[in-house]
Order: sequence, then structure tokens, then C-alpha cells
Amino acid sequence: MDVTLLGTGAPLGLPRPGCPCAACATAVGDEARAATALLVDGALLIDLTPGPAFAAARAGQSLAGVRQVLLSHPHEGPAMEVPAGLPTPGRVADGRELALLDGHRIRALAVDIPGTAYEISGPAGERLLYLPPGAAPAGLVDGNGVAGGGYDGAGGNGPYDLVLLDVLGRPDALARLRASGAVDAATDVVAVHLDHDVPPGPELHRRLAAVGARAVPDGSSLVVGEYHAVPDLPRRTLVLGGARSGKSVEAERRLAAFPDVLYVATGGSRDGDADWAARVSLHRERRPSSWRTVETCDLVPLLAEDGAGGAFGTDRPGGVPPLLIDCLALWLTHVMDEVGAWDDATWEGGGRKALRERTDALVAAVRATQRPVVAVSNEVGSGVVPATPAGRRFRDELGRLNASFGAECEQVLLVVAGQALALRG
Repeated sequence: MDVTLLGTGAPLGLPRPGCPCAACATAVGDEARAATALLVDGALLIDLTPGPAFAAARAGQSLAGVRQVLLSHPHEGPAMEVPAGLPTPGRVADGRELALLDGHRIRALAVDIPGTAYEISGPAGERLLYLPPGAAPAGLVDGNGVAGGGYDGAGGNGPYDLVLLDVLGRPDALARLRASGAVDAATDVVAVHLDHDVPPGPELHRRLAAVGARAVPDGSSLVVGEYHAVPDLPRRTLVLGGARSGKSVEAERRLAAFPDVLYVATGGSRDGDADWAARVSLHRERRPSSWRTVETCDLVPLLAEDGAGGAFGTDRPGGVPPLLIDCLALWLTHVMDEVGAWDDATWEGGGRKALRERTDALVAAVRATQRPVVAVSNEVGSGVVPATPAGRRFRDELGRLNASFGAECEQVLLVVAGQALALRG
């Protein structure tokens, strides 16, 4: 089954007409995108892009063989052009199936906004799933099955070969599909409906690769079921950055498209500290509702849990969810409190040795872990030299911890002004 993407952008396209933003200004060449539309084996057209006949011609295709035109979402603005000779566009009711004479089967699936997702099966049994802009699947329950509307990737049909959806706008949609088994490590996940809120230039492709997805230029043809090397997801990632650099946002973004993430908050609560309470509340509001949170500095047992499974250890059965640790600086503060490292005499009398044993145990656990881990830490070595011996001690020990922890990670990032710079991987 061949799928040609006549467009890969949002309904208004990218760049948006007259918009001066950075994403629109850099959306040129292969990064310019018309509204998303799919041409399947020359016979089925899903959604309409402005000038569909010209878009098809640019892709080396013709609309002459199209026998069915389906819409996935309400179209705003002027009426969309329907080239002469094409069937009248329509939509299929949720749960209904449509069989075409050439052997394609189309099933309409429910989504959580006005619109319809389409599951398309080819004559040879290959399967793709297409979600409308801004939509996530409706009816998913848990990793053992689904309820309502289809999405039976965990059942007899197995995972989809190709999934096209709004990856950056609705990462939770991809997380739901992974939770149900509809997407696994071999599924080709392609981002469509790309709008001007996506990051400009190469950053778009970096963010997609971080969640196991990719973007392709308008006019690209994909063979459903054909092997395609999916992005290699690192098992261990360390995200470094200064205060308010965006390091926690970057870490959370890397796991937003995966289900059942365990968020490990090492800071705990601080009675009477209104500023700290506000910081904690902000972090909680950002996290997906499906994530669980635990407040602990006992990291070694969590890292020791078995992470066997597929991509990012989340495939069912047996996968342990990813771990997000925020942050190592607060973990180190807690451990230094426990070993008395702030006091000079205690430090020299055994605190230094005790701290080394605790940090060595953590680094060894990271080296041996089977579960996916994204850890956040402060980069404090480039600032003002602390005025006290205890402050300098913390700075030095955090630098050593970051270096040792990072040495065991496949990927290390430094976040500056909200921009992630890859130091490794």
C-alpha cells in the first residue's frame, strides 16, 4: 500500500499567510507545508489540500483514479476546491466500515474532538492509522485491551505499520496508542498537521526523533509495511541546564509521548515556603494526567526495576514505565544532609567517604538499569564561585556527579535559553 502525502501541514498551511513568526519565516523549501492530505494507492483521497490536482502532479501522481474522497475533520473558511471528476467528499460514521472494490477496507474510529480517524487496511493486510488535526483516540482503556471505536492494536490485528498524527500538538495521543499496543517499536510514526507553533528548522526534527517520530516533505510517498529505520531512542538521558533554562520542560517533552511515566520528585515539600510551593505546583500542572508522581530520594531501587519490553520499555506485557528524575541537584543536597557534608569536621572525618559511596551506588545503578531514564540536573560550574566552603563543596560534588552520571548515558543535553544542545548522542 502506497501513501503519498500531498500535504503535511495544519489546515491553514505552513507558513501561514502574512505571519511573521520564526516558524513561518523559516518554512521554506521542504519545510513549507500545505494542509495535510493523503492519496492512498491512487484510489483513495483523505482530506483535501488547496489545489489538490496540482499537489498530486508535483508529487508525480494523478487524481484520475480516485474512487473515494473522505474528510476527517470540519473544514473552516472558504469551500475547499473539489476537482472535476472527483467523487463528492464525505465522512464515515464512527465504527462503520467501508470496503472499496480494489481491496482497501476503511474503518472510522472515534476521536476526542469533532472529527474522525481512519484505519485503512490494504489488500495484503498492511494497516495505517490517520488522525485528524489536534485529535487523540477515544475509547482506549489500558494495555490489556480497548473499548469502543476500534484501536485494537493490542488485539488480533497487532500494531499499525504506519501512524500519521499531530505528534507535537497531541503527544498524549501517541502515548495512548503505545499504551494500547497499537504502536510499537517497529511502527513508522509520521508527524502531520504541522502548524506554526512547531519549532523552526532542525529543532522540529530533533524533537520528533526524541519521541520516536519523523516528519517528511510534502509530496513524499511511503510504502506501508516497508521497513523504515525508526529513530534510535536512548535508554538513558541526562538533561543539564541553569536556573529557569527550560531543562525540566525539555525532559518532560521527551517523555510526553510515552504512557505511564513515573515522575520522581527529589525535592519533597517545604513547610512555609510559598515560593517552593508555587514551583512544585507549576511542575505538577505541566505533567500529563497519566503520569504518576513519587517524592523520594531513594533512586537505586527504582533504577533496579526490570525494564524489559519494546521501545522505551513500554510495550505490554512486562514493560516497566520510563522514569523521569527531577532533579539530581536536590538528590545531592539530601544526601549531603544525611552524611553531614556541610560541616567541615564531619566532611573530613568520614562525610566525604560516605558521600562518595552514595554517589557511586547511584551511578552504578544507572549503568545497570534496564528501564528508560531521563534525569535533570543543574549546571552550576559556570557561575560565581560560592563564598563559603560548604557552597564550593556542593558545586564541586554536583559537577562530579553530573560528569559520572552523564558518562553512563547515551545522550547528554545542555539547555540554554530553552534551546537543547546535544553534548552526546
